Amino acid sequence: MVTTASPAYQTNVTHTITLASLASDTNLVAGREGTAIDNAGTDDAIDAMVGGKVTTGTSPTAARQIEVWVAGSYDGTSFSGGATGADANLTPQEKTLLKLLTVIPTANTSNKTYTWGPFSVAQAFGGTLPRKWSVYVVHNTGVALNATGGNHEVKHTPVKYESV
Repeated sequence: MVTTASPAYQTNVTHTITLASLASDTNLVAGREGTAIDNAGTDDAIDAMVGGKVTTGTSPTAARQIEVWVAGSYDGTSFSGGATGADANLTPQEKTLLKLLTVIPTANTSNKTYTWGPFSVAQAFGGTLPRKWSVYVVHNTGVALNATGGNHEVKHTPVKYESV
């Protein structure tokens, strides 16, 4: 009998990350980190497909961007770039220690929603999902992001293997 491993997509998981009214940073450093996802204790997945939406504020500057990064933990406690694994403002010690998922070019359209993803978190880390990981968002649109919490979201779909 031949056994085949197929991906089994699990239920979407909503991240805790407060993006409403996130201030713009000209230098694309001061942003917001979400609460860490515990892959070792909760998801037990081989990958996570992450995506979401971000909405600009009123009268953003044209030709700017929103960046989405991930921070990982090698031991379940310490995170790359000085991230903490908590829903909090973050100015990374060194942003290049994080893994870039996407850069979203923005226009000068007020309250425009940008949908991004899905992106493989495991691929960002060289093929293996870290024990814990969190999303970090930063932008330089010239104005704070939209103030309504429901106009922003980050979710991931855990991916496991099943034998068929």
